[in-house]
Amino acid sequence: MTLTHNRVLNINISANATWTQNGVTVAGGNEDGDTTNQLYSPRGLFVNDDQTVVIADTSNYRITQWKNGDTTNGQVVAGGNGAGNGLHQLNWPIDVLIDKETDSLIICDQWNRRVVQWSRRSDTTQGEILISNIQCYGLAMDEQRDLYVSDTEKHEVRRYQFGEKNVTLVAGGNGKGDGLNQLNVPTYLFVDRDHSVYVSDYYNHRVMKWVEGAKEGIVVAGGQGKGNAPTKLYYPNGLFVDTLGTLYVADSHNNRVMRWTQGDEIQGAVIVGGNGEGKGANQFNFPIGLCCDRQGNLYVADAGNNRVQRFSIE
Repeated sequence: MTLTHNRVLNINISANATWTQNGVTVAGGNEDGDTTNQLYSPRGLFVNDDQTVVIADTSNYRITQWKNGDTTNGQVVAGGNGAGNGLHQLNWPIDVLIDKETDSLIICDQWNRRVVQWSRRSDTTQGEILISNIQCYGLAMDEQRDLYVSDTEKHEVRRYQFGEKNVTLVAGGNGKGDGLNQLNVPTYLFVDRDHSVYVSDYYNHRVMKWVEGAKEGIVVAGGQGKGNAPTKLYYPNGLFVDTLGTLYVADSHNNRVMRWTQGDEIQGAVIVGGNGEGKGANQFNFPIGLCCDRQGNLYVADAGNNRVQRFSIE
């Protein structure tokens, strides 16, 4: 089974894999701005099969697409018409994924409190609303095209079936808190082949795994309070899980990407970054979005540096 719709496909990564420590800028990196070679506080991102990178260019109120090999200019593929709530506009888009079934973008349009769908056809000038009245943050999709959305206002994650009114609570929903049945501002998501949902539980400085149908989650990373020890996370964001069940997470305030192997929830290992805040090729300034391509290369939305970095697997 291949999760062609999800943020990560069915990726096999060796348990002892390493990545180049110096990232290559594949989008932005030219200060903040709204020209075609710039990004402004990029957040969520999605890498397609052909290594095209689709980016939530959050402070530019648009989604941009950067084709593999062309790191000079991106193309606006949704929004880009200023902040607003028109169907041709976005307001703080914070996550994005590609639904290959319909060749469209699914966008968390946060400040408009909606999830929108935007066709990838070149003549598209506006999107359509899928979900309204939701303080959305992260998105994921399973192989059945069910859509998972985190809600930072209700501190929960729900699953939505396309074309139906069927909505299911899959994580949290018991108010803000740090109990095993609670979340405190859930941000980015990943759904595995068994429909287990992984949630970056931002203010609890942990990543939670909710098995399908469970009433409580399991702490799979962090949960020891904020800090930079290997046992801790400090505002976790983007994440994905490989076929071995290894978790990868953007540890935003620690300016690093961590790997947590299954069965070792106690401590993780830094795989890239962790060299202090900065603009160097081996540094980050608040990394948020995290993705992976079929080859196992890492892509990191380095929000404070207004760029996306690729770290090649060795």
